[in-house]
Amino acid sequence: MRRFGEQPLAGISYRPRPGAYAIIERGGMVLVTHQSMPESEFQLPGGGVDPGESPVTALHREVMEETGWRVAAPRKMGVFRRYVFMPEYDMYANKICSIYVAQPVRKICDPTEVGHEAHWMPIEEASQLVANPGDRFFLKRFMQLNQM
Repeated sequence: MRRFGEQPLAGISYRPRPGAYAIIERGGMVLVTHQSMPESEFQLPGGGVDPGESPVTALHREVMEETGWRVAAPRKMGVFRRYVFMPEYDMYANKICSIYVAQPVRKICDPTEVGHEAHWMPIEEASQLVANPGDRFFLKRFMQLNQM
């Protein structure tokens, strides 16, 4: 599995944390979320898979919470790993990030997750602004596959 970001720290126990994230494209624009805390950054919408939850169910829930949008027809594009400290959970995580491509259906509401704002932006711009190198890799791969 491809790994992005920092090397794991020696002597630290990392807890597995599966997650599902979406590339949601419409007319050359992509839907991203801006998270203001714990650090201000742009991200692909998505997040952790809760115990007993399927990755696709988590994807729909997280996209709705972070953007207010419903999506359809998610298909898995790939997966990557990254080792991070998650201050909001006070834990070191081995994040296993599944990336999906999904179709936007409609906006239902504003984001319900505190500190998140939804933004449509040109995919080229998003591929440079998202903070996570794995997200950047998959956005650029999406553009190549779709000849954008």
